[in-house]
Amino acid sequence: MYELVKAIKALADETRLRMLNLLLVRECCVCEIMQALEISQTRASRNLTLLYDAGFLKLRKEGLWSFYSIQQAEILRYPGKLVEAVATGLAGNDVAAEDRQRLRETVRLGTACYPGENRVCADK
Repeated sequence: MYELVKAIKALADETRLRMLNLLLVRECCVCEIMQALEISQTRASRNLTLLYDAGFLKLRKEGLWSFYSIQQAEILRYPGKLVEAVATGLAGNDVAAEDRQRLRETVRLGTACYPGENRVCADK
C-alpha cells in the first residue's frame, strides 16, 4: 500500500505531470527538462528524484550527464497504469502541447545549461 500512496503523491504536482509528459516523448537530460519547462536546475532535479523514487523513471548516467526516461511498463505493478492515465489525461492539454513544442527546440549545451549561468546539466 505504501508504494501506491507514494506513486499517487508523486503525481499530485503539476511540474511532475509536465515532466512525465516530456518523458513520454523521449529520454531527456536534466537541462532539456529545465529548458522545456522553463524551471531551475534545483526544481528539475528535486522533482525528477521524486518521480524516480516513486518508480516512474529510470536513470542512465553518461559521464556527468543524467538521462531520465519512463520505466518500462512491463516491469511495473501499478506505475505503468498510472503513466498511461497521465498520458490520456494530458492528451489535448494546451500546456502539455506547449511543453512538447519547447522540448523539440531544446539543445544539450554541454556543461552550461544556459549561457552565462553557472549551472550544470548533470545531477550531482
